[in-house]
Amino acid sequence: MRGIHAWVSLRNPRRIRYNLRVFSKGMKTGVLILRKVRDYLVLLGIAGGIVALDQWTKYLVRSRLAFGEAWSPWEWLMPYARIVHWNNTGAAFGLFPAAGVIFTIVAILVSVAIIYYYPRVPKNQIGVRIALPMQLAGALGNLIDRLSIGTVTDFVSLGAFPVFNVADASISIGVAVLVVVMFLEDRRTRRQVKATQEDVDETEEEGSAPEEENSLG
Repeated sequence: MRGIHAWVSLRNPRRIRYNLRVFSKGMKTGVLILRKVRDYLVLLGIAGGIVALDQWTKYLVRSRLAFGEAWSPWEWLMPYARIVHWNNTGAAFGLFPAAGVIFTIVAILVSVAIIYYYPRVPKNQIGVRIALPMQLAGALGNLIDRLSIGTVTDFVSLGAFPVFNVADASISIGVAVLVVVMFLEDRRTRRQVKATQEDVDETEEEGSAPEEENSLG
């Protein structure tokens, strides 16, 4: 009897349409899940690599240099570029040293926002899809320091510029990429608006020409 009912249901047009809708919906859901998985693999791959580099370099500095100790491969280079073991309780580049708790909360919120928003970034916005993992890596790299040792390890010192680390550099480069992307997008939009306006003007001129000829005739 079950076989008969199954055969009858397969012959039922309504049942067939329902099964097709269910199958199509399942396929769409599967495709969306695969896209999100791919997006998160890209996000975590880029961010994870930068975080690993950040934590490894900080470990080398903490394990090989005493606090405040500086090192440079050449003595003449010391005034211009050096590695120095330094701590920072504030934001990137030593800004706002008394606001460590605030920046810890901000780093968590920024990380959650990037993770949530990243799959929604259009595939053609490559700059944004590269910048966001860099900012996530910077936020996580310094957040790990704050939660594990209570302070952020900085070590790159260039001239009189504030000491920074790989995470700080990642945040700065990510912001710079976003600024460039926004500038290029704004310029492209302006060009499109200008081209559209020129097309409208040409169309209006072509339309007014026959009217002028008729009036002269």
